[in-house]
Amino acid sequence: MSAPSILVRSIAGYEDQAALDALIEGLFAALPAAGRIGPGKTVLLKPNLLAKHPPEHAVTTHPAIVRAVARAVKRRSPARIILADSSGGVYNPAMMQATYNVSGLAKVCAEEGLELYTGCKWGERAVENGVAAEQFTLIEPVLEADVIIDLPKLKTHVMTGCTAAVKNLFGCIPGLQKAEWHMRFPDRERFGQMLVDLLCTVKPDFAILDGIVALEGDGPAGGTPHPVGLVMASEDLPALDLAVCRVIGLDPMRVPYLAAAHGRGLCAEAFDPAWADGPVEPVPGFRLPSSYTGGEGSTDFAQHTPKLVQPLVKRVERLIAPHPVVDQKKCIGCGKCAEICPGHTIQVGRTARIHPSGCIRCFCCHEMCPVKAIDVRQLRLFRL
Repeated sequence: MSAPSILVRSIAGYEDQAALDALIEGLFAALPAAGRIGPGKTVLLKPNLLAKHPPEHAVTTHPAIVRAVARAVKRRSPARIILADSSGGVYNPAMMQATYNVSGLAKVCAEEGLELYTGCKWGERAVENGVAAEQFTLIEPVLEADVIIDLPKLKTHVMTGCTAAVKNLFGCIPGLQKAEWHMRFPDRERFGQMLVDLLCTVKPDFAILDGIVALEGDGPAGGTPHPVGLVMASEDLPALDLAVCRVIGLDPMRVPYLAAAHGRGLCAEAFDPAWADGPVEPVPGFRLPSSYTGGEGSTDFAQHTPKLVQPLVKRVERLIAPHPVVDQKKCIGCGKCAEICPGHTIQVGRTARIHPSGCIRCFCCHEMCPVKAIDVRQLRLFRL
């Protein structure tokens, strides 16, 4: 495996669009894969569009980043530029249009002349040499694109530790079919293997990560914005995510998809500063998810015990592991959590209630709650 190249650039904010345009154009000029864009090509821009959140929440890819990337692509004169994603809930034209509107991306598409995809069609693609999956159902633009540009947001994630370039590809799977994958692979290790299979199937050409304002704490939606001032780009998505782990102070081998990629020889065990064109330093005080910090304690330690006792240890883990809990005072009874729940363990009346016996701790409910009424909790005894 050759040493990956990661381009790292600093910028204070999103306000100076001209400066951001110049920064992104410089990244395109330095990325060999950007040379694949040209006449006759169909280019897909794949942002992080988790749910209906405005840009200032730092949950979705900022429209200023998307605008700068769109302008760089247009300078290379492709036949089509499509912006598409599948958010976490129901996948239909009305829902997607509303999400594009709130995120500010519909406005960017209208002003820059991009195709905003709301067709909500999908098809199958086989996985070559898959470990966890044999085929994926992918949204139509992924299947049709000649060039795919991944535009992730730098965020924490209560299940996977962080969500960046690789995890952002989960949005290529349409709507509630994501919940089926969570149900099929409820443990983090197998879910990580599935994400690596997805990476090897979608095969994005390169990623440009929005880390100007990141999301810390209980992401990917329940956290809080944290200015970081970085834009990073690479053709090697796992290596880019290793760099993200260094920035946020997270051991990358605790990120299930990076551990899986390392096991397949697709990335190193940790980030090497020699890979980067630009400084990659930890951000002081950046908060990890409560499911990953010492104070709230990750309980994912069965894999480090002798095989003979692992079944017992896993049963104990299930009892003490972080889990979602509904704050009844905040809950508005909208039903978004029940809609996305893979195990159908949530009932909604005036408010939502989670039946813990069927909960697989995927935290999809936590991700999709529009009012942050679902917290990540752990048995008080194990809060050190």
